[in-house]
Amino acid sequence: DGRITDSQPVSLPPCARGPARTRRPRLCRPGGTMRIFAALCLASSAYAYSPSVGLGVRRSAATPVAASHSRVRDAPSMVADPRAKPEAFIGSTFGSNSAMFYRQGTLVLEDGTRLKGVSFGYEASVSGEIVFTTGMVGYPESLTDPSYRGQILVMTYPIIGNYGVPEDDEDAWGLPRFFESDHVQVAALIVSDYSHHHSHWNSRRSLSQWLNQQKVPALYGIDTRLLTKKIRAKGALRAYIEFEPNVKLAEAPQVTFEDPNLRNLAAEVSTKETKVYGEGNKHKILAVDCGVKANIIRSLVQRDAEVTLVPWDTPLAPLMDKFDGLFLSNGPGNPASVQVTIDNIKAVMDAQLSGEAPVKPIFGICLGNQMLGMAAGATTFKLPFGNRGQNQPVINLLSRRCVITPQNHGYALDADKLPEDWEALFQNRNDDSNEGIMHKTKPWFTAQFHPEAKCGPSDTSFLFDLFLETLDNPDKPIREALSAGKYVAEEEKPLTKVLLLGSGGLSIGQAGEFDYSGSQAIKALKEEGLEVVLINPNIASVQTNKDGQGQSPADRVYLLPVTPEFVEDVIKRERPEGIILSMGGQTGLNCGIALEKRGILEKYNVRVLGTQVDAIEATEDRGIFSDKLNEINERIAPSFACNTVDAAIAASEKIGFPLMIRSAFALGGLGSGLCYDKAQLLSMARTALASSPQILVEKSLKGWKEVEYEVVRDAADNCITVCNMENFDALGVHTGDSIVIAPSQTLTDEEYHMLRTTAIKVVRHLGIVGECNIQYALDPDSQDYCIIEVNPRLSRSSALASKATGYPLAFVAAKLALGKLLPDLTNSVTKSTTACFEPSLDYIVVKVPRWDLSKFERVSREIGSALKSGGG
Repeated sequence: DGRITDSQPVSLPPCARGPARTRRPRLCRPGGTMRIFAALCLASSAYAYSPSVGLGVRRSAATPVAASHSRVRDAPSMVADPRAKPEAFIGSTFGSNSAMFYRQGTLVLEDGTRLKGVSFGYEASVSGEIVFTTGMVGYPESLTDPSYRGQILVMTYPIIGNYGVPEDDEDAWGLPRFFESDHVQVAALIVSDYSHHHSHWNSRRSLSQWLNQQKVPALYGIDTRLLTKKIRAKGALRAYIEFEPNVKLAEAPQVTFEDPNLRNLAAEVSTKETKVYGEGNKHKILAVDCGVKANIIRSLVQRDAEVTLVPWDTPLAPLMDKFDGLFLSNGPGNPASVQVTIDNIKAVMDAQLSGEAPVKPIFGICLGNQMLGMAAGATTFKLPFGNRGQNQPVINLLSRRCVITPQNHGYALDADKLPEDWEALFQNRNDDSNEGIMHKTKPWFTAQFHPEAKCGPSDTSFLFDLFLETLDNPDKPIREALSAGKYVAEEEKPLTKVLLLGSGGLSIGQAGEFDYSGSQAIKALKEEGLEVVLINPNIASVQTNKDGQGQSPADRVYLLPVTPEFVEDVIKRERPEGIILSMGGQTGLNCGIALEKRGILEKYNVRVLGTQVDAIEATEDRGIFSDKLNEINERIAPSFACNTVDAAIAASEKIGFPLMIRSAFALGGLGSGLCYDKAQLLSMARTALASSPQILVEKSLKGWKEVEYEVVRDAADNCITVCNMENFDALGVHTGDSIVIAPSQTLTDEEYHMLRTTAIKVVRHLGIVGECNIQYALDPDSQDYCIIEVNPRLSRSSALASKATGYPLAFVAAKLALGKLLPDLTNSVTKSTTACFEPSLDYIVVKVPRWDLSKFERVSREIGSALKSGGG
């Protein structure tokens, strides 16, 4: 009947046995843990072992359990062919010190470096150009990007495969729904560590299975940081991967180095026949396919465009009378290899410039930027190691706004060689390379980056809107639209002395948790030559130290409670021109709101620096916060702001149990918690309202993922997310009491950037200047999400994010409060690039909370939405 008993020996698959040993370890003895593990695997309704497939392959629904058990009896014996290997978990170790089967491959670089790794893809020797990408999410999109054709891709983020691979679905327009082309484009994949156990509601197979299906080699266990440094120092290198064959034949071909840029890669990935997407839509666009990404076509079709995709070498001028505009796609390789396409583009431009044909808009992306520039008369050059990733800062040279862009190119346009009637439009803020051009009078413009994203941020998707607008009115100048949002700084006001509200006395929810932010703020203010006055009663903190512990201390420190009465006394005595509220946690915010409402700030002519009081109140008052989010159609859990117990009971009748109570203006979630019935609600509401003027009664989302983003915004509306974090514990446990991992581990590219885009949208709408933290609840079984709260200040998570990324959030926030702009601040890590960037980690940071509850009698040791941890 398929059951496994003590009297029935289990023959384990080769991947579970490991090499023979003279003395079997405890885990492999009969009746030991390994036998239990094998029984669980084999009895599972989801996975089965097959001699021809291996342990861990998902069984189809049609396969009966008994049938899969019968395969166990047919499993290979201990003398089975050692070359047999599973497909699903090739190279799997199932954790350290396991003796599972693995197969090695060798990565060979043209400089002589040889690195051995473990195979988790198809085993075939390949060669190509080795490059790296810095994206922390989006490996399915990256691997299927045609611009990576012929390249061995190194992913700097250390764990790949953690959310699996989705199915091969098509959307309503016949485009791949989750990929950027219909197959994997890279020559091979190199990662530091491969996650054998993927976890995501949308996953249908492991990355290893997918790569084997696509016949793409992949290695893990290689030092990708070393590789990245080598590529940055020497440029993109030729490389190959070799596997030791099971049987060596004298005539077997040897793999050699190859430069894929000598091939016409665009011709390899281009469509071979004309295709139409969005047939019948209003705008008719002729698109040249040199390796177009699926999301580019989708971005155009979604905007009511009918896209006619033609092969890379199609003559364009004879077709233009049937279309409203011309689109030039991205693509791989050296732009010199598509000279035929460049000549065809030039023919279109010449006809329009001479008056032979009407002027029609032209828009190019990536390779399209280089092709249009070369058609105009400029030249291109090869970048040392290219720009590939999701965090490249780009300056709009017309508006001076800085945006974060996804990129994937190895060549750049020399904008200095453009004719007089052309000009550079975008510029890379890191290496000053060209990122886009425009004609001074015609509706022709480009972007070297990828506004369609996938993978990466979609901050520049407005360029598709602009292109579609020019199709309706080709005579309308595009300069005005591209110059929109230019920042004009306010007239500088005298500022010599700043009052800083510190972290407050020793208590859970304040004190040392915000010492970091105050210390960094003092450092930033002193660097600007300002006199700093600090109010903080906590003598056991760095910011109150007289010597500053290696940094400039505050000029004067008042060891007084951070309350309106004491703060007013200090203001009366010191007469500061400005005050910063966002560095002292919730205590500082509450005090700042009280100072504003009592007219104390106006009385002494003290202006708030950074985030203003109305923005602070909009986030702290749950009713205003809900209204603000509804104004921009953002999602929050169904909720009601209540000022009395009776109002809370009435709200519960509309929401139903279980529900969540959150206190406004509270430290560390004090007074919040889950209520499962009316009696619990009554008790908790009375307690919460005793210490807070308002509570929020909202629908419980317990069990959803909890994710947060640290967001930075300046006065010119440049906005970035510095770090995102995911709680190990599901929603219902305070972030301070939860194990927190940075960056997130189970979010796909779409989810990651969906929440990132929302964070920037919300922060801009609220008008926050400086740093803030936004927290989400994300459904583990869909893309549904709700915004939990926004903290318009440095939080305990900010210190974690700063340590995790190396980005000094409090230091930068203090500079922004003084009116400095992100693009003008220097990256404190590189000392050369801009602070307007989003760090991309090649490591993982884990915060584990600490509870010192032994000092308290009768305290509950259960954790929940109210903070109990005193640190981490």
